[in-house]
Amino acid sequence: MKKVANVFTAPVKHWVGNGFHVASMFSYNDKDKNLDPFLLMDYNEPKFFQGGRRDDSEFALRGVGEHPHRGFETVTIAYQGEVSHRDSHGGGGTIGTGDVQWMTAGSGVMHEEMHSEKFAKEGGLFEMVQLWVNLPAKDKMTAPKYQAIKAENIPVVALPNNAGSVRVIAGELLNVKGPADTFSSINMWDTTMNANAAYMFSVPASHNVIILVLDGTIHVSGKAIARRGELVTFERGAADVLIESNNTAKLLILTGEPLNEPVVGYGPFVMNSREEILQAIHDVQSGKFGNLA
Repeated sequence: MKKVANVFTAPVKHWVGNGFHVASMFSYNDKDKNLDPFLLMDYNEPKFFQGGRRDDSEFALRGVGEHPHRGFETVTIAYQGEVSHRDSHGGGGTIGTGDVQWMTAGSGVMHEEMHSEKFAKEGGLFEMVQLWVNLPAKDKMTAPKYQAIKAENIPVVALPNNAGSVRVIAGELLNVKGPADTFSSINMWDTTMNANAAYMFSVPASHNVIILVLDGTIHVSGKAIARRGELVTFERGAADVLIESNNTAKLLILTGEPLNEPVVGYGPFVMNSREEILQAIHDVQSGKFGNLA
């Protein structure tokens, strides 16, 4: 069974643009947490946004305006609220409760993420997780693409002995495969554990594992306790993870085969060398990432 390395409390929240009030649970600068191939996790815990108009004709849309990415994928999981996306390669759409937006930046895109017009008008609770997933060196310059994964297309697996249920977004669990198309071996399990339940999740010894506790309290690997808003990381080696829940708990479980490649990040770019970062900056400045119409 995998050994817990640390349980981290959420850091101080900060604004990303004016629409996402997030705690950065980890980033690509955290070299010692066994995160590979995951680069970043921003968690916007439930926050109420007031709806309404900015003036007589225009809704006050919040979010993050046009900006570039290269070398990785962004994954946004909507728990409450709505986000609208559009990018310079024609990807776009609106995701709502239960939906997932999976954008492969690859060789480079310009994109924006805003609260939807409906959410801006009506307001309400907003809860999201955004992940950055690294691309292997051979795929960093792949053509950009956009996967809009609707809630109804995400399979739900019932855990044995009424332990709970899992939405399999990516990878596989109990022979059920998730709809996300990935470049490396990862699992993304949106999990609900029932009260006083236990389940041993089958995880390869080679995978890194990360657990974000969205609600409730859990015991992990028979020892560590993790509560709402905390992040669990694990030592490398050994297989499988035992999770026991004291009450109903909601978790995001990530597992992934490490790429074991250099990670050089600068703002919205994550490549394998400084030279590639400088090239990305030059390519943005020269208009090679395109622009939003």
